[in-house]
Amino acid sequence: MKKVLFAGLLVLAIACKPAADKAINKIEGSIYGDSITSVDAISMVDMKAKMGGRNMYTKVTGQIDAVCQTKGCWMDLKDDKGNTMKVTFKDYEFFVPKNIAGKTAIVEGVASYDTTTVDMLKHYAEDEGKSKMEIAAITEPHVDLVFEAVGVIIK
Repeated sequence: MKKVLFAGLLVLAIACKPAADKAINKIEGSIYGDSITSVDAISMVDMKAKMGGRNMYTKVTGQIDAVCQTKGCWMDLKDDKGNTMKVTFKDYEFFVPKNIAGKTAIVEGVASYDTTTVDMLKHYAEDEGKSKMEIAAITEPHVDLVFEAVGVIIK
């Protein structure tokens, strides 16, 4: 009977632990999502030049400019020229810590150009903690460089 009770408690403890907690509590230098390395990572500027408007599977590095303050479910990477790229995480399988703005990240996945709708732009602005006035000012969709990451390294 004790074995059954112990097994039940163990299953309950594992099942009740939120998946997001695994990523949220990690520290700098950690990998989120798939295990990736920094080998062959290129700058955002080099990536844009190589893409030629096509989708591209690559590894890219950049400075983290902003992070979703609700869950850590997206981040913006900034290049040396101040241009940003929205990074989301494949199948919403992992998140990053919310306090990593200013750090460097290496992301691996697919870069593409996509139209971001007004509703999604407002959603991102809300996640970022922008004011109601700033959110209301969003009235046009944007064609943006976006990245769907399978793995992230925070440096």
